[in-house]
Amino acid sequence: MGPSEEKTVDIYRDTWVRFLGYANEVGEAFRALVPVSFVWGSYAVATAYVTADAVDKGKKAAVAHGDNPGKTTRVAVAVVDTFVWQALASVIIPGFTINRVCAASLYLLGKSTKWPLPVRKWTTTAIGLSTIPFIITPIDRSVDFLLDSSLRKVYNDGKKHE
Repeated sequence: MGPSEEKTVDIYRDTWVRFLGYANEVGEAFRALVPVSFVWGSYAVATAYVTADAVDKGKKAAVAHGDNPGKTTRVAVAVVDTFVWQALASVIIPGFTINRVCAASLYLLGKSTKWPLPVRKWTTTAIGLSTIPFIITPIDRSVDFLLDSSLRKVYNDGKKHE
C-alpha cells in the first residue's frame, strides 16, 4: 500500500465491535453459573452483530455497484454471503463448540474429582473461556472452505465476497 492509499477500516471486522460476535461464546462459557436468560441475551447480542455486518456489507455493495445492471443481485449476494458466514463462524459453530466443551468439562470434573459443585462450575467456565481463542481461526477457515465449496459456487465461482 502506497503512502497516498488509505486502508478502509471495517468497524465490524477491524475494531472492538468484532468482539460482539463472540458474545454467545462467553454466554455459553458462563451457562453453568448464570440464568439461561443471560445466555440467550448473549446470543441476541451476537445475532445483532451478524445482522448489522450483513446490512453494512449490503449497503457497501449498493454504493459500489451504483446504478449498474445486476445491482440488486450483487447486494443480495453481499448480504447473504456475510450473514451466512457470520452466522456459522461467529454464532452457530462456536456456540455449539463451547457449549459441548463446557458440558463435557462439568461432567468429567464431576466424575473425576470431589470438588464442590461451585468450584466445578467456575472451573468449567474458565475452561470454556480459555477455549475461545483456540477455536476462532480453525472455525473461520472451515467456514471459508464450506462456503467456497458450496454456496459461493452458486453465485460467484467460489470466490469469497469482499
